[in-house]
Amino acid sequence: MKISVSNEISSVCPTFVGACVEARVVNTLYNDRLWNAIHEVEQRLRQELTFDSVKALPSIAATRAVYKLCGKDPSRYRPASEQLIRRMLQGKELYQIDTLVDLVNLASIAYGYSIGGFDADKFVGDELVLGVGKEGEPYEGIGRGMLNIAGLPVYRDAQGGVGTPTSDNERTKITLGTTHLVVLINGYDGCEERVIANAQYIQNLLIDYAKSDGGTVTIYRG
Repeated sequence: MKISVSNEISSVCPTFVGACVEARVVNTLYNDRLWNAIHEVEQRLRQELTFDSVKALPSIAATRAVYKLCGKDPSRYRPASEQLIRRMLQGKELYQIDTLVDLVNLASIAYGYSIGGFDADKFVGDELVLGVGKEGEPYEGIGRGMLNIAGLPVYRDAQGGVGTPTSDNERTKITLGTTHLVVLINGYDGCEERVIANAQYIQNLLIDYAKSDGGTVTIYRG
């Protein structure tokens, strides 16, 4: 998959670095071993983080800053990583969807990056471009209905928006039948080393829980 970053994003976040993990996978409804790993991370983060400190995590703080620069209120449209960690701090478990979605969510709370997971066979064309949402641009968030993405960073394929740091699109969502996975890590903090570590973490999760060889990692920048 070819991924490029528009001038709209580069102008507000010139240090942006992203990683794309692309892999062949086998999805399942539930994986007990994976959920044991999720519970371990949840327990650790509940001891380390508070509601106030979550917003100060570099990966989340940088994403919130880009939202503001693009004209979006990050407290109303929270980045997905912040949503997940706040839910966890409330004493709730992560949502249990399926193994691929669950492991992407684990990778997001473990590193604090907003991460999009997609069924790559549902993309239109072979290129994704990271830009900024427009007023009136149609976008159906997963489980959220029509979402106002004006001012949100958004990946678009040849048909339109597929993913934002707040919510991915119903059109390209992961299902139990997904066999071709693309995962996008959004490093608005510009920390390439940590973004790569997050990508390698996802590869290991795919090997352990999704009958994958881990696939490939591609780094892209603003």
